[in-house]
Amino acid sequence: MSDPAKRAAARAALDEVAEGMVLGLGTGSTVAPLLDLLAERAFDIVGVPTSEVTARRCQELGIPLTTLDEVAALDLAIDGADELDPRLCLTKGGGGALLREKVVASLARRFVVIATVDKQVTRLGISFPLPLEVVPFAGTPVLRRLESWGLQVERREREGRAVVTDNGNLLLDAVVPGGIADPAEFDARLQSIPGLVETGLFVGLAHEALLGAADGTVIRRTT
Repeated sequence: MSDPAKRAAARAALDEVAEGMVLGLGTGSTVAPLLDLLAERAFDIVGVPTSEVTARRCQELGIPLTTLDEVAALDLAIDGADELDPRLCLTKGGGGALLREKVVASLARRFVVIATVDKQVTRLGISFPLPLEVVPFAGTPVLRRLESWGLQVERREREGRAVVTDNGNLLLDAVVPGGIADPAEFDARLQSIPGLVETGLFVGLAHEALLGAADGTVIRRTT
């Protein structure tokens, strides 16, 4: 059985879904119950998944899928977050799908975040390392550049092997001492590093956050 707080947030997100929508479908443990609920309700929607994991689950559930080659825009994107601040700036990428997640969020007319209340922070980077997607050729140079800025950086590994994204890239997890004071400025600075493909900072993308609590209640926050 899924976490009650995550399921509450996912259930609240169903109120945002209308028949005939093209939906961006995120990745992660909060999105998983959303997919189950979408299948249960048998909505007449089509989804654009942000990861191969989400795509496989949608296929298992019978949720029809399309691609960004076939649609120019999305009516709505729903995804989770690892952190969110008072301005609804996000840290994402714990599941390794940050690049596709950001592409999908940027193409959506509305982007709704579903998360649990404990994901709220006063400043990004305090409770969760910042994920960064990097091309393999530049993995070490990018890591060294970030360390020269005073960041503590680790290459993400699983069972002693580098984690590779659905795009064939590496993931770095960067701890920013003191957190990230200005997410937009820091994102732009990171984007200037050659070989760094995308950051887990989502700035100015989220329109609303639905935050579930263990008792089943949901807090709605808007920008």
